[in-house]
Amino acid sequence: MTAQRQERNRRWPGIRVRPRIALIAVLAGLWSVSPGDLAGGGLAARAATTERVVANRFTGLAIEGYDPVAYFVDARPMIGLPEFEASQAGVVWRFRNEGNRASFAAHPDIYGPRFGGYDPVDLARGVTVAGNPRFWLISGQRLYLFGREQHRDAFAAHPESVLRQANSRWPALEHDLAQ
Repeated sequence: MTAQRQERNRRWPGIRVRPRIALIAVLAGLWSVSPGDLAGGGLAARAATTERVVANRFTGLAIEGYDPVAYFVDARPMIGLPEFEASQAGVVWRFRNEGNRASFAAHPDIYGPRFGGYDPVDLARGVTVAGNPRFWLISGQRLYLFGREQHRDAFAAHPESVLRQANSRWPALEHDLAQ
């Protein structure tokens, strides 16, 4: 082994990583990111897809800190405030005010997003993709989050058929998420 290679290998003692391979791995990871993910916050929304409720793995916040009750009360997504937090289903939820937090605490099954915030269109296809809190719809008095705007539009056109398929696949997918 040449002196130059020996010096290069000492940078990571005990770890044998070839710099070119590491660079290729990083570039491959970036290659899989679409421009829409960077622009629409999709990376953060996809941060934790191994839980029953979509949460950012770095902050622990459900649905990126948006107030789930605001979708019903204000008819739009609104960021919750740190002083109005509640823990439910193993994640932290944020709210705009004490009233929204109290409503959610009394009825989390009503105000929480259906399927834990996973995109129902993708669930109908048999895959779990985290929904984006900016792409939402209330249907049948339930909040649904979608990974893409096109999925929201497809769901709005035929909610019954999407929900039939998503409901049939959700128990198995939810079980896999808990593993």
